Amino acid sequence: MEKYVCTVCDWIYDPAVGDPDNGIAPGTPFAELPDDWTCPECGVGKDMFEPIE
Repeated sequence: MEKYVCTVCDWIYDPAVGDPDNGIAPGTPFAELPDDWTCPECGVGKDMFEPIE
């Protein structure tokens, strides 16, 4: 699964890890994150993330 990076703070969303502190289970692809999910580091929305090449 593809990793995504926050374009504001460079935090990386790794689907293998998820975001357990915010209720996102490991194995959750970025596309399946809730629309209201925000970066745990800086608080921006999903639209500020881009896939890591």
